Amino acid sequence: MPNLKNGAKKATNLSLNSKVLELARELGMNVSQTVDALLAEEVKRRYWGKWRDDNREAMDAYNQRIAQEGLPLAKYRSFARSLGDGQKG
Repeated sequence: MPNLKNGAKKATNLSLNSKVLELARELGMNVSQTVDALLAEEVKRRYWGKWRDDNREAMDAYNQRIAQEGLPLAKYRSFARSLGDGQKG
């Protein structure tokens, strides 16, 4: 994920609900800062959602392999044996 912090600010035009904007200003909100923070969160959510979708096949194959073969070093994980881990191999 690209680093989103400390990026240069760029002027842009937005169309916002005028009533919401008016109330936000009355409440002393910094609209630019609020929109920037919320947009950054949505970008991160969608970025990782896309990454998950793009890599789903590989993750499913890995999980299937682990389910069938167990973890490669599971026999050395004595702390997890009581949980049923480390039974294979």
